[in-house]
Order: sequence, then structure tokens, then C-alpha cells
Amino acid sequence: MADVKFLQSLLEKAFKKSLWVFHANTGACNGCDIEEINAFTPYYDAERFGLKLVASPRHADILLVSGPVTRHVEPRLRRLYEAVPDPKLVIACGSCAIGGGMWFDTYNVVGGVDQVLPVDFFIPGCPPRPEAIIYGIAVAIGIVDKKVEPYFYQEGGQVNVETAEGEIER
Repeated sequence: MADVKFLQSLLEKAFKKSLWVFHANTGACNGCDIEEINAFTPYYDAERFGLKLVASPRHADILLVSGPVTRHVEPRLRRLYEAVPDPKLVIACGSCAIGGGMWFDTYNVVGGVDQVLPVDFFIPGCPPRPEAIIYGIAVAIGIVDKKVEPYFYQEGGQVNVETAEGEIER
């Protein structure tokens, strides 16, 4: 809980103006990429929330990553993360970026983005809709409140997390 308050205070101090987003694909099927780019089109208009898609990681405040991290891309993703100036947010977008997707156990996939970088927020879906992407980024930067939070409970010495859909993660 203290981490959440610290992150909120950091966001309020560091990101007072519009946030610039750099989109990175680490080996996805382009389903998430299409939806992410679609979120920034005039139809969904993410710029009304102060979000702007930029072409250089050196200008970005948010690193929006889609796709499972492959062994070939891992060192490049680390360099990309280092190129984004501090303070920065990393958002994993889509099932592949969260846990590797259907390629989670293949020889060339390291796993989700959290295996390589410290991820601040996750946007689930395969692919997530543009509305979900905008909502996820809005929750991350504190524009809107979360609708649900995970429920933690302990069973036999093992901590379980129950998600909003009722799924139990161990």
C-alpha cells in the first residue's frame, strides 16, 4: 500500500503536463500494435487526456510494450528502457507482454516484459481494445480511479490472489 501512495505522489510531482508515450513491439503478432495505434487516432483521441505518441524514446515518459520478449530483443529492450529519461512508467499491454502469451514456453521467448524490466502497470487482453488501453494508461497516471483491486488471501501458508473475474492466481 505504501508503494501505491509513493507512486501516486511521484506521478503528481513528475508528470504535471501531458505525457508522451513510446510504443515498442517485442515480438508480437501486431494485434496489440494495431489497437495501440488506434487508441491515438482521432476516433478515440487519446490526446484529449494529454497523451501523445512520440517517435523517440528519449522524449517519452511512458514505455508501452506489447508482445512477448524474445531472446533476440531482450538486450535491445533494456537499451530502450535506459534511453527513456527518469521518471518513467512501463506498461505491459496485452497477454503476450504480461506473461508471454501462447509462446510462454518456447525456446526463443524469455517471457513477459516483467522478466526483463520493472513493469508498473498491466493492460490485459488479446488484443486489448483501444478503450481498455486508454483506461489503463489513465489509471496509471492517476486520471481515473481503479474499478477493482485484487483481493489477497492466505490458504495453507500460500498467498493467493483473486482477480475481478474470480480467477485464483497462486
